Amino acid sequence: MGSWDVLSSMTEFRGAWDEDDVAQFLREATIPIRLCARRPNGSHWLVALWYRYRDGRLECATGAEADLVGFLRRNPEVAFDVSTNRIPYRGVRGSGTVTLAPDTEKTVLRSLLDRYVGRTDTPLGRELLRDGRDEVCITIDPEDVYSWDFSSRMQTEEE
Repeated sequence: MGSWDVLSSMTEFRGAWDEDDVAQFLREATIPIRLCARRPNGSHWLVALWYRYRDGRLECATGAEADLVGFLRRNPEVAFDVSTNRIPYRGVRGSGTVTLAPDTEKTVLRSLLDRYVGRTDTPLGRELLRDGRDEVCITIDPEDVYSWDFSSRMQTEEE
């Protein structure tokens, strides 16, 4: 079984990479995930969040009072994109279902601060980790995943 383990039988992979390549990209890329949810009126709500890849799932954190949390409570179906913004373009996009859980110890948030900032003892870290700020873990269970990699067709002469 691939890196997605339990989810691989439930997740459809298409595109340039197999599931192990997708997992490697998601583990190594420190770019935000773009997460698209539905508002109550049916329109789309797109946010960029830090994420981590773990056990075949994507985990994000946000404040418990964020609009996104309310939208996801009403409708847990999402679309997502993790892609580079520089040439050569490559990435992963897909759809899935979200589960929400309190992150009372801010474990996911601490992990994300370490992953993206390198430490938690920064002004941003102290603000996000302060007492009285409730945090929620957003876990995305991917249902379909499409990957692309334009590296071979976007090579520059210097390479």
